Amino acid sequence: MFDIITFGSVTRDILVIPKKLTTLKYKKSISPEGQVCFPLGSKIDVNNIEFYSGGGATNTATTFSLQGFKTAFCGMVGDDLFGREVIKELKGLGINTNLVVKTNRKPTGQAVIILGDLEKDRTVLVYRGASELMEKKDISFKKLKAKWFYLAPLSGLLRNSFEDIINFTKENQIKVAVNPGIAQLSLSNFPEIAKKIDILILNQEEASFLTKIPYNQEGKIFRALKEMCPNIILMTKGADGVLVSDDGNVYSTKPHPDRIIVDTTGAGDSFASGFVTEFIRTKGDIEKAIQLGMANSEGCLSQFGAKNGLLKKGKSFRKVEVVKSLIR
Repeated sequence: MFDIITFGSVTRDILVIPKKLTTLKYKKSISPEGQVCFPLGSKIDVNNIEFYSGGGATNTATTFSLQGFKTAFCGMVGDDLFGREVIKELKGLGINTNLVVKTNRKPTGQAVIILGDLEKDRTVLVYRGASELMEKKDISFKKLKAKWFYLAPLSGLLRNSFEDIINFTKENQIKVAVNPGIAQLSLSNFPEIAKKIDILILNQEEASFLTKIPYNQEGKIFRALKEMCPNIILMTKGADGVLVSDDGNVYSTKPHPDRIIVDTTGAGDSFASGFVTEFIRTKGDIEKAIQLGMANSEGCLSQFGAKNGLLKKGKSFRKVEVVKSLIR
């Protein structure tokens, strides 16, 4: 019996820091940030390049394992060098890989991450590769013995099995936390599926897309989410912090203004997995869950790569102020 099984993608992350990055504003974008621009036909010099493993499911699995949970990852890799390397890495982190499937139809996924003004996040070019070939028949449901599931964004064929996996958790008394991607949020019946989710995790841009409410109307967005999902909701807002709700309260916090930001890759995964970890461990203490989530995210931000700064169980950290109020 696992404490938690994570589902989703694995990628090889290639972090690139250009010497000069130009951004432009595009008024039709739902994001408040600018768009990255490069001149066509030119060579762009870079200051640095780094290579790491990534993907929402393996990033979160790393936190769960470092925090002492018996953890497994369910996903698909290519039958290639990086696929073998990532399996070796996950095993070294104490993550069970018996649910990982190999394929020779596509290589392991790749992501090129362009870092610029770090306070304004980064741009990611994603080739999902093997991850998008996984489907329901590749999952060994008889082996899915766990107290919790964590569903990272599911792309490709596995998108069609999203509801089946959620129903499996309900049929087998398994709790489920979900950080859906656009593929899941685009499903016409997502609002009905959301009612079965124990912890729903979105960033503000995704929440705006789902609710069809303008990005800057966060109050309306959050109230619409609460009507959709009666359980725990997390809405991350980048540098502006996070909102979390339970049955009748909303909790808000902001990160420490003096935190060190080296790379924002995986910051959302680190907050979500830290929150879920402490929520499980404390049997539902949201304030403590927020504290560990924010500290885990701060650790992630302080180093390159999505896994290097994650907190280990028992490591001390500084706390943020959490404000609790009634949902109105």
